[in-house]
Amino acid sequence: MTDSRKFSAIILAAGKGTRMKSDLPKVLHKVAGLEMIFHVINAAQSAGVSHIAVVTSPIQEDLRNNILAKASDETLTMAVQQEQLGTGDAVKAAIPLAGNPDKALILFGDTPLMRPDVLQQMVEHSADITLLGFMTDTPDGYGRIICEDDKPVAIIEHKDADQRTRQIKLCNGGALAVNASLLPELLNSLENNNAQSEYYLPDIVGLAHAQNISVGLVTCHQEDTMGVDTKNGLAKAEALMQNRLRQKHLDNGVTMIAPETVYFSYDTVIGPDSTIEPHCIFGIDVNIDASVTIKGFSHLEGVRAKTGVQIGPYARLRPGTHLGVNAKIGNFVETKKAHILKDAKVSHLSYIGDAHIGEGANIGAGTITCNYDGYDKHLTEIGAGAFIGSNSSLIAPVKIGEGAYIGSSSSISGEVNADSLALTRAPLREIEGWSVKFRMKKTKSDEAEDK
Repeated sequence: MTDSRKFSAIILAAGKGTRMKSDLPKVLHKVAGLEMIFHVINAAQSAGVSHIAVVTSPIQEDLRNNILAKASDETLTMAVQQEQLGTGDAVKAAIPLAGNPDKALILFGDTPLMRPDVLQQMVEHSADITLLGFMTDTPDGYGRIICEDDKPVAIIEHKDADQRTRQIKLCNGGALAVNASLLPELLNSLENNNAQSEYYLPDIVGLAHAQNISVGLVTCHQEDTMGVDTKNGLAKAEALMQNRLRQKHLDNGVTMIAPETVYFSYDTVIGPDSTIEPHCIFGIDVNIDASVTIKGFSHLEGVRAKTGVQIGPYARLRPGTHLGVNAKIGNFVETKKAHILKDAKVSHLSYIGDAHIGEGANIGAGTITCNYDGYDKHLTEIGAGAFIGSNSSLIAPVKIGEGAYIGSSSSISGEVNADSLALTRAPLREIEGWSVKFRMKKTKSDEAEDK
């Protein structure tokens, strides 16, 4: 039976983030190439949420603009918490909820490791309030979930907990799923008689229990709930996320010789039977087909690679690089905005930028496309089967015809016809006996200096 209920999310992002010691808003720091707030947004949407409200502070206009510019989604709205009076007050700022949902999922914008399947369990739970919890042997600092008959009845913040309560190992994971019709009244009932004089969102659990409102619990791994408040925490979140991504690719049939040395972005796609050698880095927007080999110490960003491609070692592939079936990019090759078609080879020590390389073309060592004149970028077109000799400079805009040969060390600035030979080398000049005379001259000069 299909669940016809509607879910909205409220994401709290109004914190100042001063412990990050950065001018960048905390939730815009990136984990695996994506801002933390968008990890949370993506997780909520994957869990079935149809509308999202992000709560910010009055001074966070840049944050709001950044989120809206990247999200470009009519189902995402921004709310402002006028005063920093606690998490309960922050949620109030998002009421009423767009879309008239049946449930509201309340999340924090600095929790990039939250899993969609966990959130889905929460919104689909039958209870009016569902809280997220985890077990840990190191509960210090976390709110404790108080249970009676195995059912949650309250959450006590660590600062307000007595010694007995602090022995509890079931901790609050932060996220809540709440019957949307009950949320306004529960929020209005919150009081701030606590150590921080704030309106704590978790206190609605105790209020609900007192009113016989059903409360449920979903448990998860502790790392799923991890909030990032410092650069040290950001580094830990990155390490945990990388472990997840490595495992995902291994499970999908990718071979990694030393997985711990490979770094992925959140959106990296790699087909089965591909092999990644040690110390490779995948920036955002990389899509690799099956049976591709990426040799060590290569860096890819904004790349498309078809089946059978070989890359590296020590290759740098920049955005706009498209590699056809069985194309080869060798060691110390840099590409940018280059379409390199089937069976073409750029084997070593070359820069290929703003270029179209035809099928089966061969680019010799040391070849560069001179694509920038200080103001504009220009296109280099190399036809199928063309051969570019080593150490050539192709001064764009330039077009090399199919099957043409370019002699080594040539500088080509015009059109070369198909099947032609083009070269611009100066003719060889040989002066017999010159080196003997030169050495004799130098030897006499050195002897004179020694006297």
